[in-house]
Amino acid sequence: MSNKLQAKDLISLGLFTVLYFVIGCCVAIPIGFVPIFLPVLGALWALITGIPFMLFLTRGKKFGMVTIMGILGGLLMGLTGMGFWGVPLGAVFGLLGDLILKSGGYKSAKKSLLGYAVFSLWMVGTYIPMYFMVEDSWASFAASFGAEYADQVMAVMPMWSIILVIAGIFVFAIFGGLLGKALLKKHFAKAGIA
Repeated sequence: MSNKLQAKDLISLGLFTVLYFVIGCCVAIPIGFVPIFLPVLGALWALITGIPFMLFLTRGKKFGMVTIMGILGGLLMGLTGMGFWGVPLGAVFGLLGDLILKSGGYKSAKKSLLGYAVFSLWMVGTYIPMYFMVEDSWASFAASFGAEYADQVMAVMPMWSIILVIAGIFVFAIFGGLLGKALLKKHFAKAGIA
């Protein structure tokens, strides 16, 4: 088996990235319009997308696939209006996730969970404008949903909460990975991941 990415790997990667993103949006779209849920949105995304990501790991066992998925996830998030900060963070945390998976020889369930949790931190990119470009974010929310909505968003996103956002994404990704692993037990066994 070649360690280089081939056309079939890229097709699989594309399909799983779309599946990952669509399932994440099924959570994000309904609750994303309620300001009080914004701080936990990344954590809920990481929880629910653990299932398709774990299935992806049973198919994608080549270095670089998780990095590319992170970059594509960031691009898709940017194209949906959430800013493009997910692209560089997708590259960084995708690469770290790839390195963790590779260190386990793509056979370690523990490394799969840790790799997914680290990879999931790319989602912090969607929060960067709300924490570090507050006035621009407020103006953007106000233009789209009104000043009252913008005020509510900024009220639930004080600077100190970024620590909770990061921790929430990481912890809920572990739970999402465990959920995916439990639901896909046969796939994991077939792929030789223990």
